Amino acid sequence: MNDVAIKATNLVKKFGDFVAVDHLSFEVNKGEIFGFLGPNGAGKTTTIRMLCTLSSPTEGSATVAGFDVAHQGNKVREHIGLVSEKMIMYDRLTAQENLRLFGELFDIPRNALRERIGELLRVVNMEKWADQQIGTFSTGMKQRINVIRALLNEPEILFLDEPTLGLDPQSTNEIRDFTRSINDDAGTTIILTTHAMTEADMLCDRISIIDYGKIVALDTPSNLKKVITGADTSVIELDVPNITPTLVSNIQSMSCTQTVTVEDETHIRVHATGDEACDNVIDTVRSGAGQIRSIHNVEPTLEDVFLYLTGHVVREQVADKVTTQEGRHGRRARSRIR
Repeated sequence: MNDVAIKATNLVKKFGDFVAVDHLSFEVNKGEIFGFLGPNGAGKTTTIRMLCTLSSPTEGSATVAGFDVAHQGNKVREHIGLVSEKMIMYDRLTAQENLRLFGELFDIPRNALRERIGELLRVVNMEKWADQQIGTFSTGMKQRINVIRALLNEPEILFLDEPTLGLDPQSTNEIRDFTRSINDDAGTTIILTTHAMTEADMLCDRISIIDYGKIVALDTPSNLKKVITGADTSVIELDVPNITPTLVSNIQSMSCTQTVTVEDETHIRVHATGDEACDNVIDTVRSGAGQIRSIHNVEPTLEDVFLYLTGHVVREQVADKVTTQEGRHGRRARSRIR
């Protein structure tokens, strides 16, 4: 029995001379939540578009539900659902009318479609708004309808492209809970793209960190964090009331320092290597007339992993066409201050 839901081999997408997706190879197992984590412009959405047959690969190949995306597009589309970054709905139609329209495109029998729509509206607690126009809904309400729209055909594989982007905290939590329940209850394979570290850590069984069109690392969230702890790297948070450019520069110039991030006016986050890294950072801060209100040697986060591997924070917009390789595979990352 084949347990692979998606397989990509040396997948490439070029726009002119610009390489948006650069020889990606990976497999997604049936029933898992697989995440693409990276900043805007990293190649996440372009990859999803190729897997969903909305864009043709320039090079390489991929199969989804056992069907080739380049040559068996109709078969691929029968087995997938897509929640794109842009909501696909009509504001002048009611929630029920929108869902009926898309359900008819799948040739779902009328009675079965009516039952399916009612069931999905109840799942996301939207049945009382079934006959209201979508244009009157909040962004969070629209996204709930947008998500269940992609479930009308009971897909084996669901693609969620930034599903919580721009949502308020309550709606974000509802979409995340619903995503987990779809996976748990129906065994649906889910591909999630996000630049939200908490979302990836909370939902994904495995995560592919993608940057400048390349996969930098691929593993479980816990194993990805071991990239730092296994490399004898400490993540040190300092509460310093008198942060100055000179103080930051002094910390950066230490031989044990990998990266320095200014979180806000009073907090610094330092990645440093060696058994005495914490003591060295403290001494440097004090020698630079810096006062320390508190210091913590903390567990690494996925953002720390991304910064360690790529040399920049995930929130930065990726605009350059060419990336340096420093900071990858255990080499010293370029320091960035945000």
